[in-house]
Amino acid sequence: MTTSPKYWLIVPAAGIGKRMQSDVPKQYLKLDNRFILDITLSRLLDHADFSGCMVPLSAQDQWWPDSAAAGDDRVQTCTGGSERADSVLSALHALEGQADENDWVLVHDAARPCIHPDDLANLIDTLSSHPVGGLLATPVADTLKQAGGGAIPEVEATVDRSRLWRALTPQMFRIGALKMALENSLAERQPITDESSAMEFSGNMPVLVEGRPDNLKITVPADLALAGFVLSRL
Repeated sequence: MTTSPKYWLIVPAAGIGKRMQSDVPKQYLKLDNRFILDITLSRLLDHADFSGCMVPLSAQDQWWPDSAAAGDDRVQTCTGGSERADSVLSALHALEGQADENDWVLVHDAARPCIHPDDLANLIDTLSSHPVGGLLATPVADTLKQAGGGAIPEVEATVDRSRLWRALTPQMFRIGALKMALENSLAERQPITDESSAMEFSGNMPVLVEGRPDNLKITVPADLALAGFVLSRL
């Protein structure tokens, strides 16, 4: 008897976030007196039918016990790695014995709390029967300039943006395929910046599912206020 694939969630939270200029990792900064990580997890777990969630943490993490998610029985943790790909792969291995290779896994940035429930539902609905999977993304709206190699950047060219998209998260792939793609990419020392890039290296072409441009990732201090505003309007 064939059973329908389940859906699992991975939210890597082992990063330091040096560009935030803070002694506290950005996922543990607060908005409206809540950890960003708690906001992110609740916006995902409360709006989709996940069988479980794995959060890779730094071995030096001292903030997780104070999070609301630490008491959520839907959430498990494992030790992450030095890079995002290492953390995601660690989480995939930690799910072995619970998840099937053919199950779907959605990977989402810990510091991207403004995910809209409609985008999450659309991603799952669009990709549920697709052989590869894909990711939320938004078409590039700004004019793009390519800089020259001098000490003071000068415009070398204006880049055609008509086929360019900004990659967002979640990114959704089959567990077995993503695990193999990450392992092969790391073994070949390929530059893996997200799960889609690992799948691309393996020869699988992910689908771009258009999402809202306000699904922003908190990276620099100015992003905190913007994320707070977006969340107040969702």
